[in-house]
Amino acid sequence: MKKRIFGMALAVVLGLGALTACGGKEAPTEAEKTDQTIEEKQTEEATEANDSTDSEAKEADTSEGKVLRVAAQSYPLYSPINAAYELGYFDEEFKNIGATFTWTGFASGPLVNEAVAAGEADVGFMADLPAIIARSSGQDIQVVSGVSTGERSLAVLVGADSDIADIKDLKGKKVAYAFGSYAQHLLALVLDQAGLTFDDVESVNLGAADSPQALANKDVDAIVIWEQFITKLTNDGTAKVLIDGTGIKKSNMVLYAVKEFAAANPELIEAFIKATNRGAEYIKSNPKEAAALLAPVYNVTEEEMEKIFGNFNFSVALSDDDIAEITKVADYAHEAGIIANPVNGDEFINTDYLKEAGF
Repeated sequence: MKKRIFGMALAVVLGLGALTACGGKEAPTEAEKTDQTIEEKQTEEATEANDSTDSEAKEADTSEGKVLRVAAQSYPLYSPINAAYELGYFDEEFKNIGATFTWTGFASGPLVNEAVAAGEADVGFMADLPAIIARSSGQDIQVVSGVSTGERSLAVLVGADSDIADIKDLKGKKVAYAFGSYAQHLLALVLDQAGLTFDDVESVNLGAADSPQALANKDVDAIVIWEQFITKLTNDGTAKVLIDGTGIKKSNMVLYAVKEFAAANPELIEAFIKATNRGAEYIKSNPKEAAALLAPVYNVTEEEMEKIFGNFNFSVALSDDDIAEITKVADYAHEAGIIANPVNGDEFINTDYLKEAGF
């Protein structure tokens, strides 16, 4: 170390020399200490940044060029996913891992199942029962996350001027619902509560898009339908709610993936889950902005959209209660003859991807 001697006394010089000898180096000044601290911090930050970059690069390398093919639906039931899509969250999450995705829209769960069965899609999202039907039919799929639940998001509607006031009054009436949909399960549950069965009503197979007009024209006496149709039909005076799923059916919406694809590409499934969760959090934190974003997607007003949000719990999590509910639906489907082959809930539901994604 350089020693500056500007006419200082020899004793002072010797004193400095002794201090230097003790440590093998002269003690640093406060300024030098500060410079040293800054240097060390910068070195540590640079090392951490390099480690982080290397880690991200390795993750991107494993996913570089990979594509997730999404079979999508646009209903309020899937608002977290639709919001994430509109906000670009999927673009961001997939870019982070060097992958991409394709997005193909379908009008119903059964059509999504057909696309997956044909090898045209890797993931789909839908209600519990259609997913169970797909698994029972031989599709090697697994539920990998939740999307939403909502007891009030599914209901039996009758005409606004109908004299039907109780489920028992449905005996001998025409009831429209989509066969194989989760609406069928709700109807089974409410009929059972009233001491009735499907033999006591005249079932009419109609999709959600066609049911409202059939009710308005009095071609049917009741329909079993989900949001956004419940809010629209009750708001415009076409229908009233006879009974909804409160205390009867949780109405789980789920994300499923082709098992082999997911096992080979877990990072793509996790990216999808992360984006969906961001969509759910956005709706919770910004309900008005989310309503403005999604109202045009579902062809409802912003006020209706906010009301619809209130009928749902949006979450990617799959609680023990959710798993028990989905298993119960699978058992019902087999007992009712809707599916020929039983579905084992433990094999059908895989929460590993959720855990790896941090949920």
